[in-house]
Amino acid sequence: MRHGFMEAVSERLVAAGVATFRYQFPYMEAERRAPDPPGVLTATVRAAIEAAAKAAPELPLFAGGKSLGGRMTSTAQAQRALPGVRGIAFFGFPLHAPGKPGRARADHLREVKVPMLFLQGTRDPLADLGELRPVLAELGPRAQLHVVDGGDHSFHVLKRSGRTDAEVLDELCARVAEWIDSIAR
Repeated sequence: MRHGFMEAVSERLVAAGVATFRYQFPYMEAERRAPDPPGVLTATVRAAIEAAAKAAPELPLFAGGKSLGGRMTSTAQAQRALPGVRGIAFFGFPLHAPGKPGRARADHLREVKVPMLFLQGTRDPLADLGELRPVLAELGPRAQLHVVDGGDHSFHVLKRSGRTDAEVLDELCARVAEWIDSIAR
């Protein structure tokens, strides 16, 4: 919740007119390295969605997250629809372990019936685009992909790209705001 990436994304989304609601998984709050069991993670997502809906009932509700946070959000949605959620944005969907391409972590996405936006870097070791693109094609128009050329899992780009990390975050957040606007209309 207080990670520099999440704070920067939140600030940029707010500047683009998108209210944000950040939360933390229990393992992060306890400063443990190992993630909580999936049931705890999805229950945390559900509690955060409920709290966000109560905090701003007049606003359209979208969910998402970075890496595991995004995957647990879609897992919760696949298990039982998250009340009021109109779409999910993934900042670096963790499709597979580093160096072990596969698609099993995406199997649940077939059960997600809301629009999804995947923001991925071309150098992301957790999401080989050759594996991800066919998964998204199977999901049809409800899945959109935004690729950051040269971005890694945290969207850092190489200096020789001529772009700064801040410029990449601006791009990502502008894309998310545009996507939300297109659905919320």
